[in-house]
Amino acid sequence: MTEVGLPTQLDPFEPGFFADPYEHDAAARAGGVAQPSDFGGWIVFGHDSVLQVLRDPTLSVEEHNVEPDDLRRAAEAQLEALGGDATEMRNRSMLDLDPPDHDRLRRLVAKAFNPAMVRALVPHVEALVEDALDTMAARGGDADVIADLAFPLPFTVISEMLGMPDTDRAQLRDWSHAMVKTLDPILTDDEARAALDASVHMVDHVRAAIEHKRREPADDLLTKLTAAEDSGDVLTEDELVTQVVLLYLAGHETTVNLIGNGTLALLANPDQLARLRAEAELEENAVEELLRYDSPVQFSRRITTAPLDVDGTTIEAGQFLWTCLGSANHDPAFWGPTADELDLGRDGAAQHVSFGSGVHHCLGAALARIEARAAVPALVRRFPAIRLADPGAPPAWNGRLVLRGLDRLSVTLS
Repeated sequence: MTEVGLPTQLDPFEPGFFADPYEHDAAARAGGVAQPSDFGGWIVFGHDSVLQVLRDPTLSVEEHNVEPDDLRRAAEAQLEALGGDATEMRNRSMLDLDPPDHDRLRRLVAKAFNPAMVRALVPHVEALVEDALDTMAARGGDADVIADLAFPLPFTVISEMLGMPDTDRAQLRDWSHAMVKTLDPILTDDEARAALDASVHMVDHVRAAIEHKRREPADDLLTKLTAAEDSGDVLTEDELVTQVVLLYLAGHETTVNLIGNGTLALLANPDQLARLRAEAELEENAVEELLRYDSPVQFSRRITTAPLDVDGTTIEAGQFLWTCLGSANHDPAFWGPTADELDLGRDGAAQHVSFGSGVHHCLGAALARIEARAAVPALVRRFPAIRLADPGAPPAWNGRLVLRGLDRLSVTLS
């Protein structure tokens, strides 16, 4: 099944695409910062134009505003045949709703997921990192940065924050991985079926956890969400389930990619790796630069509700706009001639768009930054001889267009 998708200049089936999408982005960007897609809709490449689109309050994320074409009608019919309930759940997520519905849900969730709560997690996050590194050191030899650190750290943090019951992490990881594949504009029938099956299991898991918290409240995010209230407004049962599933998935998927991608970038750039080890004051800016250099989220979507001018190109109402965050983060028109280089001391690195912008700016951005800042510098300092286990082997990219990351990152520790 193919949904509204990417232009042929960004052919994900072309050899080497996932190894270096930024080279493909640059070639496409040379044809203009906004281009029509052969699959329908448009894609926006330039930094300033991506920001314009992300921050435009007149744009929508609700798919009923798309002007349907034959491909889209076929895709929607196939999704309905595979499971209308899963589609309906997605339409209740704050990611897929416009203001005022989006604002209402975000305001209620933010009451429980607030900056003070996130800041208070720093010592615990650092302790979890230390425990993971201790385990890696005790085992010695080779390690997998994804399985040993990048996945368990954010997964443990969001599970503990929510107060989710202990369960089979590998099973939950598989469900999550299958569900987030639906963010991609290209989806096979098998992937759609796997996502539907995973979403059924994940929803059942979350509903059971919510029922448990209502019987036995605790000092955790899930309990707070069940009680979240704003001027008499509360989350409905379906809204609560949907937002918890969203927090559960978003709370670890992107951070896994950030830690993995960032570690690989440092190992591939030994001069910057040496800087991070030597200059502790670089840590905060280093995380911003790693976010810019190889963004864990590559695309964000909007829908035009009226004719829109993007850099002199008029895009009619009812069109999908795919903002290419990865391209924006490497646009030399904004970043200058070193846009494709890793520079941990880069001025203005935090002006990347890896967390989006506008009303849909990532709610978990602060948590992701805390986790990456705790994990990446500690890893490379704890193991001064860390290197790729097989430098000649291609990285094990996950093959995702939207959530770019590694399935494995095998390293030798000493």
